[in-house]
Amino acid sequence: MNFTIQTKEFKRGLGIAERITGKNMTLPILDNVLIETEEKYLKISATDLELGVQWWGACNTEKEGKIAVPARLLNQVIGSISTSGENINIKEKNLSLIVESEKKFKTNVKGFSSDDFPIIPSFLKDIFVEINGNIMKEALSSVVDVSSVSSIRPEISGIFMYFGKNSIRFVATDSFRLAEKQINFSKESGYKNTFDKELEFIIPQKAVKELINIIPDDNRSVKIYVSESQILFEIVYKDGHPEVSLVSRQIEGQYPNYQEIIPKSFKTKIIANREELIREVKTAGIFGGKINEISLNIEKGGNEMEINSRDIESGESSQILPVKNEGNDLKVSFNWKFVLDGLQNIKTQDISFEFQGGEGPAIIRPIGDDTYLYVVMPIKL
Repeated sequence: MNFTIQTKEFKRGLGIAERITGKNMTLPILDNVLIETEEKYLKISATDLELGVQWWGACNTEKEGKIAVPARLLNQVIGSISTSGENINIKEKNLSLIVESEKKFKTNVKGFSSDDFPIIPSFLKDIFVEINGNIMKEALSSVVDVSSVSSIRPEISGIFMYFGKNSIRFVATDSFRLAEKQINFSKESGYKNTFDKELEFIIPQKAVKELINIIPDDNRSVKIYVSESQILFEIVYKDGHPEVSLVSRQIEGQYPNYQEIIPKSFKTKIIANREELIREVKTAGIFGGKINEISLNIEKGGNEMEINSRDIESGESSQILPVKNEGNDLKVSFNWKFVLDGLQNIKTQDISFEFQGGEGPAIIRPIGDDTYLYVVMPIKL
């Protein structure tokens, strides 16, 4: 192996791959990245056996080859090199990676045989789903943190993805709250589904967070390929060559029929300015106590909502927020952090907050945007 590549490009690819690696006592090869050269591209791969990432960067290849190298150590070495347009030359000799820069930097990193590195699955690419990367990234970001790892109910540990002919839905829940984001077919979304059926699967939260990290902010498309138990997300260069691919296992099991728990009507509803409500919820949260509890008081026919909190050790808080109110009197308590998570994923100026009384699920919706909803369960008094 012998190739030359821009230092900043190598750093970028190594940074993407290294996030998948970690200290693994039983399989130390997983602490490494696989470096291999093709005719015009360098490929860097990493896997933890459940998630795999591959990055390609343009390079000048003099001799093809491949070697596994400790990810963290190599990242430290490359990180110490200046990136001001500088190139580095990298060659493999006797299972060592020799790194030389134009400014006379030279180091030797011991590696391992590529034969020991796990194979990252490949996919047939005749049938795929395609969508604008920026739109997908924003949609996933609005739901991903709602999911919570559960060994008892592994199906809610991931993000539910539904791909229909004209729309996509991303859903996440931890059983105390739920977020759903829908993307409808449009010219801007670039949505294309070449499958002859609807698709749905559950992807681990870790994989979705890595996908959010690797999607660039340049409106390129993400292509999605599916096998029986795995899924591939791919971003390509303008010439069609892959730049980054992420392979993840699918979580087995049936996702809960979440639409059944979304209320179809309300007993009390308020409309409020989103930023004002965020500010008041944060203030009340200072005195939310060990269970992060705040209470909302609404009077029928009124135009205000009272937000209260009290902690025996630190004090109490009471604020009045102007709202538009429909429906019955209400006194209800919530985990203020859960309410805040829903509000912060909304972009519109105003929101609606719909209640089923003191015990049923409540819904937060953006006014003027019917593609997002956030369901949160109250704290039972």
